[in-house]
Amino acid sequence: MSSHREAPEVSKDPVADNTDVYAFVSPDKPSHVTLIANFIPFQNPQGGPNFYEFGDDVLYEIKISNSGTAGEADIVYRFRFVTGIRNKKTFLYNTGPITSISDSTWTRPQYYSVTRYEKGKGWTTLAERLACPPVNVGPRSTPNYEKLAAQAVHRIAGGRTVFAGQRAEGFHVDLGSIFDLGTLRPYQMAHLIPSAAAAGVNGTQGLNVHSIAIQVPKTDLTAGHGAPTDVDDTRSVIGVWATASRQKIRVLKVGQGKAEDAGPFRQVSRLGNPLFNEVITPMAEKDTWNSVGPDGDKRFAQYVARPELAGLLPVLYPGVFPRLAAYKKDRADLLAILLTGIPKGVVPGFQNYTGANQADMLRLNLAVPPAKKPNPIGLVAGDAAGFPNGRRPIDDVVAIELRAVAGATIPLVDPSFTPDDASGGLTDGTSNTNPPFLDVFPYLGTPAGGYQTTPGTAGGAA
Repeated sequence: MSSHREAPEVSKDPVADNTDVYAFVSPDKPSHVTLIANFIPFQNPQGGPNFYEFGDDVLYEIKISNSGTAGEADIVYRFRFVTGIRNKKTFLYNTGPITSISDSTWTRPQYYSVTRYEKGKGWTTLAERLACPPVNVGPRSTPNYEKLAAQAVHRIAGGRTVFAGQRAEGFHVDLGSIFDLGTLRPYQMAHLIPSAAAAGVNGTQGLNVHSIAIQVPKTDLTAGHGAPTDVDDTRSVIGVWATASRQKIRVLKVGQGKAEDAGPFRQVSRLGNPLFNEVITPMAEKDTWNSVGPDGDKRFAQYVARPELAGLLPVLYPGVFPRLAAYKKDRADLLAILLTGIPKGVVPGFQNYTGANQADMLRLNLAVPPAKKPNPIGLVAGDAAGFPNGRRPIDDVVAIELRAVAGATIPLVDPSFTPDDASGGLTDGTSNTNPPFLDVFPYLGTPAGGYQTTPGTAGGAA
């Protein structure tokens, strides 16, 4: 998974579990950048009567580095939520159809504030008491969900647009195969049982997440607020990651079913590149990784340089990856992709380098325009607007990273290496089988409805 339940402690705290981060130049508005952070993994659409919602006690932040460093972020967008109760006499989430996000029939509305930090200037409040949409309960409770979601897209100060609420899970992966010792269904069948064929099974099919999305002008993110126009200029590159934090002290109030939080906030979850903490960081260090900033990621570089999965593939598939098995050098290709960005000259006409400092951030070159014909394999397939140049919802990050780990990207930094034939087509065989992505903000699809969804299938949006 990208970062769903990826560490022991955060798996117990789903409202603070950051599942995916996206950063891309908006295809329908190329003067702007869209940043998305998803939370609360594996949402069953039928999960009432206490449906999923953001945590009032969680500090959600999307952070940007525009200086090539990864210590204190240069730009931060902070989101704080508050939940109301309109009817204290009912157990129901709604007491009638919800046709507007202001309807009194919605018992438990959520609101949020957005503040922005800029290094050297401090904090500025951009908006307060913005309404979230309800979850997609079903056709009687939320009869026109697309309308409700559209009402929760808010235009705020500075040419920015925000949304916070439930969306369809856009990350797809065959969980059953990946964590069954890499038993990739299409690959396993093709190589071990030539007469058989099998597609991947999307383990997130029919499930939802909660998304925080903000679309801002490019100049909101650059150092000095200049317009990025030169792909070769490292000042056009930003690093993006998201965090969730909780206050240090929690006191349970006896007999009241409540808790009081106090003290400074401490980070409990973070995410930059997909799958970093999930499949690279050792189990014993995953909770530590979630609690520190990317400026400390040099300590984890050893696991990128010698990833465990690269060593397992030749063992799991004997004779299929002989060249990978014989390659004993540190993986300079993976260190560039995940920890420094790709320097100029490695990929013709492209770079997203932020310097030698090793830090897990999504690196996005803002001067690269959106692709006219996006390729889900991204930069590896020649689409410079795709992962690992930022990340778009359509990017198949599982296939991209499987191929990279299997050696397909080694020739970028070591032309003497010839990848194994299998590495270029490695995939888990899945695609997005949930409601389709949108062409406009907030881009992620309409969440599956509780009434419409049979577990394990993609849900309708009616």
